[in-house]
Amino acid sequence: MPAPSRTPPSRAARAEARGLQYGYRSGLEGKLGEQIKAHGQPILFETFKVPYVIPESLHKYTPDFLLDNGIIIEGKGIFDAQDRAKHLLIKGQHPELDIRFVFSRSAAPITKGSKTTLADWCRKYGFKFADKLIPEGWFHEEGPARDPREVIQFAPSLGPLKRKAKA
Repeated sequence: MPAPSRTPPSRAARAEARGLQYGYRSGLEGKLGEQIKAHGQPILFETFKVPYVIPESLHKYTPDFLLDNGIIIEGKGIFDAQDRAKHLLIKGQHPELDIRFVFSRSAAPITKGSKTTLADWCRKYGFKFADKLIPEGWFHEEGPARDPREVIQFAPSLGPLKRKAKA
């Protein structure tokens, strides 16, 4: 009886395994963590939760990354209908939060066969987005007026964010 053949893991599976090795759930999150580290910023990965309500029940969203300026970064390879609905609820309930997406590919359709892309969805609902890496400018923006962890009283305090002085 011949031995069963082993199919090597896919590129996506290998990337996910690398990310999980460092506590991330995907290779994209791992890349974003490396980029933040290269900018000399602490890697604040999933350090606080944002409560939001799906009608009749309380839920909590754990952002992927928090930049020093208070901008929340969410890395997304797959951005399904449930995730999109969640982020619309969060935006409606916490409009003071600056949540931005970094997609593996923003030109991907929101569903198979759809003409609407992830980028189209972000533009429609007022979310900033990028592909593959955090844009350099996002690290240097002033960010929201208040630390998101102050806005969300359930979040643990990790010390103040670094704010750039206004010129």
